[in-house]
Amino acid sequence: MNDVEPETHEAADSPVQQIVRRALNLLLHPAETWDAIEAEPDSIERLFRYWVMPLAAIPAVGQMLGRISFGSFQIFGIRFYHPSFLWAVGNAIAYYALTLVSVYLLALVIDHFAPQFGGERSRTQAFKVAAYSGTAFWVAGAFLLLPTAGGLFSLLGMGYSLYLLYLGLPKLMRSAPVFTLNYFFLTLLAAVVMAVVIGSLTHRAGDFGGPIVID
Repeated sequence: MNDVEPETHEAADSPVQQIVRRALNLLLHPAETWDAIEAEPDSIERLFRYWVMPLAAIPAVGQMLGRISFGSFQIFGIRFYHPSFLWAVGNAIAYYALTLVSVYLLALVIDHFAPQFGGERSRTQAFKVAAYSGTAFWVAGAFLLLPTAGGLFSLLGMGYSLYLLYLGLPKLMRSAPVFTLNYFFLTLLAAVVMAVVIGSLTHRAGDFGGPIVID
């Protein structure tokens, strides 16, 4: 079985190549990649700019294009539902902006509660967990271009991102193994609350363009 190229070559790669290699390593070899992430020096600003911002744009753009292209159905030649262009764009912008905010807020939750589960507080390490654990979900967002299968792939990506979160929390925050599940479920609860808020706000934000056009 061929392994993904070692991450020691990343310095010679372009930013896009670095993102692709790190994403592949994280998806295919999560445990080893979390070890590498835990040990490497990094900053919240760099992670936000070169990891979160480009990857979080994938589901926002994929969903926007999917809605514009396939967001309608017809009966006897009458198109009953079709999102307006402005609604789709407004929804995507709001979703993207709120996703960026939610990653930072999730990092605050991870950092704040680390001592409660035998871990060590570190804002940078907490941000690494929040940023890198979303990788599978964001990459799967490319499939939202598809009208039916996109939702399934997105759901699978979400499930794998939860697995990444489960692996990354104890490694980077150094929490006690006996508290791993409790720490994970608390973080998951915070993520679910943020997802509900994002869904509600993005729906409202898109309304400025008018949600439906009936021809």
